Amino acid sequence: MTPLDTLQVFNALHDSPNTRLEHSAQLGDGMVAALWNNQDDARDYQAPSHHTLSCYIDGGTGTFRRERPSAKGGPDKLCILPAGHDSNWVINGKIRLVHLYITQAQFALECVRLLDREPRELQLQENTFLDDPQQARRFRQLIALDWDEPAERLLTSSLAHELVSHALLSQVGLRQGVRLKGGLAPHQRRQLADFIEQHLDQPISLGELATLCNLSEYHFARMFRTSFGLPPHQYLLARRLAKARQLLRFSDLPMLQVALLCGFASASHFSNRFRQALGATPGEYRQALRS
Repeated sequence: MTPLDTLQVFNALHDSPNTRLEHSAQLGDGMVAALWNNQDDARDYQAPSHHTLSCYIDGGTGTFRRERPSAKGGPDKLCILPAGHDSNWVINGKIRLVHLYITQAQFALECVRLLDREPRELQLQENTFLDDPQQARRFRQLIALDWDEPAERLLTSSLAHELVSHALLSQVGLRQGVRLKGGLAPHQRRQLADFIEQHLDQPISLGELATLCNLSEYHFARMFRTSFGLPPHQYLLARRLAKARQLLRFSDLPMLQVALLCGFASASHFSNRFRQALGATPGEYRQALRS
């Protein structure tokens, strides 16, 4: 789970005497949701280490960025605040808004999975007061759920994945002027990603992956992390859990079979890993998505 004290945008709001946190929820997979009320305030965000997707729910017509005073917010307006950005905000009147915080590791994983590109090549495009009815509708569905109820929190997690995927497909561009040094060649990265997907049900060792690239384990691990944004064992676990979520949602396979198909030695090991990542057991996840 992502510690809240590592989320700079969350803490910048939480530290304001004018802000009230309605709800927050750890959604697993490097994502956290928070629903806020704010009034007559000024907040600065300085180079956060995480990405933030924001949607205004109510109010916001008096909210603007200090450097762009003519552009004002409003209900269903979206803001995209990439990691490393700087922004200064003025809030006149009342505003209710929802934030989705995403770690850079999760962003990197989605870049590889959805876009087949190295995370270093890509950047989430900063955007202020964007109109995207589909995303706004997802945010409103998200806040309509009871995040304190475990089953509905799992539905929130599913919606969060949809929000992040949509943002990557529509709001990610190439970094300008970046010359990549180190890391794996594109054909090696694709070969590894394909190999891992095809062998999720089997034991995969670091040495086996390194051999595919004709590298020592030490150099391979370093180059893999450079190209994929996270270490080999974390990437492999993330892909196994992603496959497990798909099987739990769209099949009636017994838990042991799901575990084995996703490379876990036992149902108990699978359950423990799943709960650590999502805060719920596989059975609770399946029941939540089908209720």
